[in-house]
Amino acid sequence: MNKIIFGTDGWRGIIDEDVTEKSMSEAAQAFAVYLNFSFPDKNIKTAVGYDGRKNSELYSGIFAEVLSGNGIEVLLSDKIIPTPVLSFFVKSQNLDAGVMVTASHNPPEYNGVKFKASYGGPFLTEETLKVEQYLFTKPVKKTIDRITRTDLLTPYKNHINELINFEAIKNSGIKILIDSMSGAGQDIIQNILGNHNINSETIFNIATTDFSMRQAEPLAKNLIPLSDKLKSGEYSIGIATDGDADRMGAMLENGKWLNAQDTILLIADYLCLGKNIPGDIVKTSSVTDKLRNLENNKRKILDVQVGFKYICEEMIKRDVAFGCEESGGFGYGFHIPERDGILSGLLLCEILASSGCKKLSSLSDLLKEKYGEIFYSRRDLMYKDKNRNSLLPEIFINPPSRISEFTVKEITNFHSSRGIINGLKFYLEGNSRWLLIRASETEPLIRVYAEAEN
Repeated sequence: MNKIIFGTDGWRGIIDEDVTEKSMSEAAQAFAVYLNFSFPDKNIKTAVGYDGRKNSELYSGIFAEVLSGNGIEVLLSDKIIPTPVLSFFVKSQNLDAGVMVTASHNPPEYNGVKFKASYGGPFLTEETLKVEQYLFTKPVKKTIDRITRTDLLTPYKNHINELINFEAIKNSGIKILIDSMSGAGQDIIQNILGNHNINSETIFNIATTDFSMRQAEPLAKNLIPLSDKLKSGEYSIGIATDGDADRMGAMLENGKWLNAQDTILLIADYLCLGKNIPGDIVKTSSVTDKLRNLENNKRKILDVQVGFKYICEEMIKRDVAFGCEESGGFGYGFHIPERDGILSGLLLCEILASSGCKKLSSLSDLLKEKYGEIFYSRRDLMYKDKNRNSLLPEIFINPPSRISEFTVKEITNFHSSRGIINGLKFYLEGNSRWLLIRASETEPLIRVYAEAEN
């Protein structure tokens, strides 16, 4: 069996190679041992959810059986659900932990698990490493005695109803087009809107194992069907959710991509200045520095390592209004310390409705007038060589003094969950000018990000 290694957000691998019934059983047994050591002499309660990937329901059943076999109570989802639904259920029902069977936005041949803590967010690094240490230490035990099939979705929907100004959306008359990318988001946004008598339309609303032959990451290159349908001129806004619906991407009514940096600035501006939500903004190092325009003596803008669990660390120890990452993962202090693509999509509709604009492009233009245009780029480079983890430490030892014609003013390094340098951010002369190089923990990729003045 290939070694099970946990990365930025749980464990992912290729189905039938890395992720098998046997390896999933071993991962579940390690998690069960961890829980029993962490909560001795307690009736431990957990929830298990799953997305629509190949074998996800099978793997969720295996995980539930192993937890049950180790004396742990399991509330097993009765249907495909998004990751934030599982996370909210764990927190709202005062459970000890949760497990989501998913590989998030990875290609269809992947699957895996995400661990959720009692606060409704991802496990922190030290806890994830503890789970890994228990791998293969105890024989796998299975029963079905403590498993209860449960509706995890309804409590989430009821909570969302309290967070969004649906009346504003309804009165605005905006027309909403949703692309669930054949993922776990399905028709949840449309159903929530429909319960408030708001019309919307969803494409690819049935979860499939291959995401209808697309990679389920809400980026422009993957949203051609959404773009094409928007070009009909019938809609005000387009929103898309990824494979497990914890990320959200947006498109203008003309079919053009609203990049994540503009989306982040739009949401942050509304939360901080429109709704006056108190708290800091926590952003990953790959997010635009234009957010610093919102910093004042009552609100800090904090940079953290790429990976939402690093945002979560701040959200559970300080007052945070908004947590954001460049990949479309947005979290809210008034909700849970977790990415939520469903809530983010609905919130973006509220922002448009409350602005008085009938089209998202008009609102985007107003944002650029206020903050200026964001000049930003990201490149994902396939890098399968085994030295991927040593590449950035070597650069850090002998860093460049100049990049292109710009002097390097400062270098910040970020570390992986194993203490290895896996991110270098070079701050260059000028305002909002930087270059970030990062080695992915979950995919064989080197990611390069940059922001500049023009």
